[in-house]
Amino acid sequence: MLFLFKDIRDYQISFLGLFLVVGIITRDWTLRPEFIGVLIATCLLTQSVLSFVISHWSLVLSVPLRGSKLRVASPRVAEVLANNKGQMINNKGQITNLRSALITSLGLSLLLRADHWTTMVIAAASAIASKFLFKFGGKHFFNPANFGIISALILTSDAWVSPGQWGEEWWYALLFAGTGGMILQRIGRWDTTAAFLGSYSLLEAIRNLWLGWTWDVYWHRLMSGSLLLFALFMITDPRSIPDSRIGRVIWAVCIAGLTFILRNYFFIPTAVFWALFILAPLSILLDILWLAPRFSWQERKTSVETLQCNVSTDIIDLKIKNIEV
Repeated sequence: MLFLFKDIRDYQISFLGLFLVVGIITRDWTLRPEFIGVLIATCLLTQSVLSFVISHWSLVLSVPLRGSKLRVASPRVAEVLANNKGQMINNKGQITNLRSALITSLGLSLLLRADHWTTMVIAAASAIASKFLFKFGGKHFFNPANFGIISALILTSDAWVSPGQWGEEWWYALLFAGTGGMILQRIGRWDTTAAFLGSYSLLEAIRNLWLGWTWDVYWHRLMSGSLLLFALFMITDPRSIPDSRIGRVIWAVCIAGLTFILRNYFFIPTAVFWALFILAPLSILLDILWLAPRFSWQERKTSVETLQCNVSTDIIDLKIKNIEV
């Protein structure tokens, strides 16, 4: 228990696991436990393997020279070492980010359905691989779970997503808002959720007035558990969204607008996932236009752990400064 809930992702894992249990019990989802196991195992394995391969090749490309100095095969390797020095050491001495992989697997378990286990393997492997393949400036710009869902929809014939699987009961909204609010308060990304839900609800209200429908229709279209789950837990992933506040607001409004168009004019039930996938690269441009500090997951450390981490980071800084190209 010493290592639990020292990272905000531990809360995310707990809440997503809770949603999975609640959904199975109250909604009678046709989930197969072996598929959930396949998703979790594939995500964790893919994360571990790719992390090992990348870290291995980074070390192979560097050769020791004159004690503490390093000879680096290319300036790019030096840049990678400098950008990732904070990820090279943690309190357990591990490089792999298994928490994020577990969050991705739980998100896929909540949203994706398939008839064959191979489809789940494709979704999980592509979701984790996207974090390593589609990067700009050391930051991945596709949401892993969303990328896995879209990959399964495109590459297989038996995958589907049920946006209405949570129904429209009010207590689901309270559950999502309460747990999601706790996480967003910690990571400071309320602006993204507010911009998305605010702009999307405004567009739906204008359309409702234009068509002369009753407000029951309007609330019916908004009171969706899947929509809230997306707005609170997927679109707010701090590692794949714009770094600046104005960038996040613009990005969320664009996703809301595209979701509105795809849903109401192209009649795509999974419009919100396609909108996030299509507009994910936009975050690169927004980060270039509005520079801001990049988000990084921080664990609560004891004083001894903090001292050890600071000393280790100082050593890495010293070695990086002595790099000879």
